[in-house]
Amino acid sequence: MKQETVNHPSHYNASSLETITAIEAWGCNFNIGNAIKYLARYKHKHKRRAKQIEDLKKAAWYIAREIENLEKL
Repeated sequence: MKQETVNHPSHYNASSLETITAIEAWGCNFNIGNAIKYLARYKHKHKRRAKQIEDLKKAAWYIAREIENLEKL
């Protein structure tokens, strides 16, 4: 059986709930949704520690950007 790599790659389905389903259910905006995505998948998407750290830094970047946006209000 060929692995689905576009709509449902294995790192999207590490649990019974796809990350996008949770993000949509919680009504997250772009920045928070992306942060959640990187946090939820970093251990499942990459086995190399450097790549895991990279994904955590991406999540932190989106969180920092959201904080900056909120501080402007």
